[in-house]
Amino acid sequence: MTAGLTDVEGIKVGVASNLEAATGVTVVLVEGGADAAVEVRGSAPGTRETDLLRPGQLVDKVQALALCGGSAFGLEAASGVSRYLEEKDFGFPVGRFKVPIVPAAVLFDLFVGDGSVRPDAEMGYRACREATNGPVAEGSVGAGCGATVGKIRGMDYAMKSGQASVTIKTGSLIVSALVVVNAFGDIYSRKGKLLAGPRHPDNGAVGKTAELLYEIAGSGFSGNTTLGVVATNAEFGKAELTKVCQMAHDGLARSIWPVHTMWDGDTIFALSTGEIEKADLTLVGLMGAEAVAEAVERAALTATSLGGIPALADIR
Repeated sequence: MTAGLTDVEGIKVGVASNLEAATGVTVVLVEGGADAAVEVRGSAPGTRETDLLRPGQLVDKVQALALCGGSAFGLEAASGVSRYLEEKDFGFPVGRFKVPIVPAAVLFDLFVGDGSVRPDAEMGYRACREATNGPVAEGSVGAGCGATVGKIRGMDYAMKSGQASVTIKTGSLIVSALVVVNAFGDIYSRKGKLLAGPRHPDNGAVGKTAELLYEIAGSGFSGNTTLGVVATNAEFGKAELTKVCQMAHDGLARSIWPVHTMWDGDTIFALSTGEIEKADLTLVGLMGAEAVAEAVERAALTATSLGGIPALADIR
């Protein structure tokens, strides 16, 4: 069993969880700096500092990524990450200062637990203090605390999801993915088996969102978004990492359906630590998509019930 995203040397992952309120933060630390890119394919994203990840922008490297619950309120947690990094003297040098670069993205979990409690700067700081290069925490933790799927019938009939991380290796090349799955749609295994989706109001049977949309067209549910980070030890810049992000989204399309809807803000970041030169970009993108798909499946398998919403482990 691999450690997940921390299999890429130089990366640490930390979580801060509020299980009572069902919200939290997952921080990916690359204190020494890493090239980064992002691709947003959902239509309801909440993000911070993602514009600078486009090719042609001044700053090349980030020191952290923050994945946060709490909808747009949760972006405050990234300020705590910045404070932690500034105290450690990490960041983009500007005169006598170093400004930490901390892109962030949020998911909507306000309808689970206590929606009046949101990740704040202190929670972001705490996630940094907890960050290690050990195995990545999985299940209903960190940003995955309030993650749910299959919400076409509303939260009363949704299922619990969470976060998970997977690594794929070939030779010395490493590609890892971390996902937090909070989708409007459903989770499928890599063999096409439905794992988590909307439950029937009468018998609790798990149905398929795509089929229900034909019956109750236009019945979306605001409050979703799947977040992901793909990291590799290959040497790539922003343009190449953008392609990695694009291909990694195919991993979401293989494991979540429907995906990239008007009610999701699906966002995937990519990181490069630059240890291996001349890696094949298509291979890395393919490995990223595979890792994402497997991580989504694990998000359903490792989730635990929270806030009165059952997980797969409790109903199968």
